[in-house]
Amino acid sequence: MNIVLLGATGSIGESTLKVIRKHSDRLNLIGIAANQNHEKLAEIAKEFGVKHVGLFNETACLEAQKSSQFAACTEFHSGLAGLEELASLSEANTVLVAVVGTNGLQPALRAIEAGKTLAVASKEILVLAGKFIMEAAAKSGSRILPVDSEHNAIFQCLDGAPHRHLDKLILTASGGSFRDLPLEQFQHVTLEQALKHPNWDMGPKVTIDAATMANKGLEMIEARWLFGMQADQVQAVIHPQSIVHSMVQFIDGSVLAQLCPPDMTFAIQHCLLYPDRGEGVVAPLDFTQTMQLDFSAPDLQRFPCLRLARSAMEACGVATGIFNAANEVAVDAFVSGKIRFVEIPTIIEKTLDSIENIEPSTLEEVLHYDREARRNAASFVERL
Repeated sequence: MNIVLLGATGSIGESTLKVIRKHSDRLNLIGIAANQNHEKLAEIAKEFGVKHVGLFNETACLEAQKSSQFAACTEFHSGLAGLEELASLSEANTVLVAVVGTNGLQPALRAIEAGKTLAVASKEILVLAGKFIMEAAAKSGSRILPVDSEHNAIFQCLDGAPHRHLDKLILTASGGSFRDLPLEQFQHVTLEQALKHPNWDMGPKVTIDAATMANKGLEMIEARWLFGMQADQVQAVIHPQSIVHSMVQFIDGSVLAQLCPPDMTFAIQHCLLYPDRGEGVVAPLDFTQTMQLDFSAPDLQRFPCLRLARSAMEACGVATGIFNAANEVAVDAFVSGKIRFVEIPTIIEKTLDSIENIEPSTLEEVLHYDREARRNAASFVERL
């Protein structure tokens, strides 16, 4: 199986490399890409013998080409066009997209159009353009496999069950860094506090999204597209232990759940070896040890981003993309010290209210509203 990995230097990329090392007799890494960290890409290319290397940042790509770190036979792919080239390499079987933000959208579409299996870890792709992604996959016959642990859990629970048998999808959420923080202390949350997730080792953007539960909102929207559900058939519950990754409730009331330790290698390996299985990278759960599993409804006063995401999901159209764009701008502003943690949902809500929702007929319309949402969100940040 020949793998292209877009986002090789991030946390998902690192977990993917662990899986490929474990199953090097079955998985062959042929293409890698990152935003600008060419030093780390050089290490990966050397270890795995990767010939195709992509860098979204064109200046970083020029630096990489001048560097002596890469083998002489290395083929470099620069910018967004370079990511699209990697995603459609003729010898590739599976393209895993783990690019933070919306830069993975066009490469994902290219992979689908080329008939590749798309392993999708970037929530934003389906949140922004779920309709177009699913239509393209139906047209090309490309298979979409979910890498997010929640969606991968649902995929495993469904196991080919007829759609008419489904009642609802239940996504679990740890509650992030502040699930037990008194509400009056939210005004004083620091960046350092927001970056400490109790269960998962993730990048800064995803960790902050977990703290606001914006990530769970994005995942609910993504699940709706992946599994063809209505908005009221997708819900989220707080599960502090992050052992049950999601559940599927069927029309007869039966519920199937997928359980494993909170480690992304489980979901990634399932996608890369699918439909086969193999020995895991880390130890499985030990049910001979005492284990507690708790579930509760999320407090929308504590997590207003989840309320806003659900409203966007129910409205559909470009609202989900506006939510995503505004959240990206707001999180970046928080990381940069321009706004407080509690102002992240404020920016999102103001941006959603500033743009009339429509049902897009083209991908160009989707991208237009994404840009407009980012401009408006940035303007609201400056006013704050």
